[in-house]
Amino acid sequence: MKFKCRLRIIFAEREIKQKEFAKLVGLSQSTLSTLVNGANLPTFTTAFRIAKELNIHIEDIWIEDDK
Repeated sequence: MKFKCRLRIIFAEREIKQKEFAKLVGLSQSTLSTLVNGANLPTFTTAFRIAKELNIHIEDIWIEDDK
């Protein structure tokens, strides 16, 4: 199963800087970058922290990609 990450879109819509957000959720900037670029999927704990900080559901960030 593949997932598409919407973090880049969400950050742009909310004018969030990745570096600042990474600090808020306790990630390195490079780790957050790999998630934003879709290179890796987060652990459940990391996904939960990101979604909680953004005040949205995990499934609104990582969407199942049917391609």
